[in-house]
Amino acid sequence: MGETEEKERIITAARDRFFEHGFSKVTVDEIASDLGMSKKTVYKFFPTKEDILKGIVALMTGFVERKIESIVASDKPFEDKLAEVLAAIGGIVRRISPVMLDDMRRNTPAVWRQLEAFRSEQIFPKIRRLMQQAKEEGVLRPDVNVDLFFLMFLSVARGIVNPQTLSEHSFSADEAFSGIFRILFLGAMSPASEQRYRAVENILAAHSNLRSI
Repeated sequence: MGETEEKERIITAARDRFFEHGFSKVTVDEIASDLGMSKKTVYKFFPTKEDILKGIVALMTGFVERKIESIVASDKPFEDKLAEVLAAIGGIVRRISPVMLDDMRRNTPAVWRQLEAFRSEQIFPKIRRLMQQAKEEGVLRPDVNVDLFFLMFLSVARGIVNPQTLSEHSFSADEAFSGIFRILFLGAMSPASEQRYRAVENILAAHSNLRSI
């Protein structure tokens, strides 16, 4: 097995444990044991446990960035793009427990800043592009200012989709993100366009049903 495959195996095994139990509670011994390899082999590729986490984050954010950019850059109508973007984001965040998010914020600040920068520099600007498309397609009411609408979204998303808030409530990051979109968009849509957003909800529900089979 080549070095690339070995690194991918380590990242996959560590990701599954980190996402379920949190970064601090998982040891390199456990990761090595899951893989049937020595700690020495793990450290050959990743000198520290935090380096493993950085590898996971780089792989995850790279995938999400490419996926969402391909969706937003397509010529699909707004509601199709929104449904696919929410499904792509949800597919990642629902796998990460609030415990893991809070653990990263507290114990790996450099990695946490990396995630925050990714959200601010890659995800949010693409959502702004979706909002502009919604305005141009007449989905949003004529009186809705897209810049103000986007700033409202940023404020709410940053205030709710964070480890501290999520740890204090029963909803998940995925549910919070989808709920924010639902409330904000339905409040800003023209009456004639509400059916288009309902189509988004139907698509997301279908995705959810497929995952449960």
